[in-house]
Amino acid sequence: MQLRPACFFALLVLFTHVAVAATPPGSGDLPPSALGRDANDHDVRVEDMHGKVVVVTFWASWCGYCLKELPILANIQKLAGADNLQVVAISYKEDHDNFRKIYRTLRKSNLVLTYDTKSTISSAYGVTGIPHMVMIGRDGRIAYVHVGYDESMLDTIANELNTLLAAPVPANTHAP
Repeated sequence: MQLRPACFFALLVLFTHVAVAATPPGSGDLPPSALGRDANDHDVRVEDMHGKVVVVTFWASWCGYCLKELPILANIQKLAGADNLQVVAISYKEDHDNFRKIYRTLRKSNLVLTYDTKSTISSAYGVTGIPHMVMIGRDGRIAYVHVGYDESMLDTIANELNTLLAAPVPANTHAP
């Protein structure tokens, strides 16, 4: 079988598109906009928080480390202030009922809790397992990504957050 040049080109474009789409965003990239829907069923988007440091963490009720991490992130957010830091905790591959149970426990934390039952957001961020954390700088670009971390990374994560929080707020606080 011999491929015509047009067929070969079409296949090349298709495979290149799939390879590019599968590449997770990393440091310096603009993050995917959508961060899910909150408990009030409102869309949560990265650009709505431009000018703040944004921590996006993916969690599930069956991830013990994730459940320990969420109150810690809530305390860090409280210390940094709502004008400086926003934590968005995205429920990963969890049904809506489990999300609601955890939400009731954490609703006073001031974290933005969203759900991703169809894995569209986690796929866009390249999440294949948890814990998975993406830190977005005040400029709206991804600064750090951590996958499969544990307590041994706390100092590194704290230092990275301090660096991001020390950065000046961009003059243009609209979406990049």
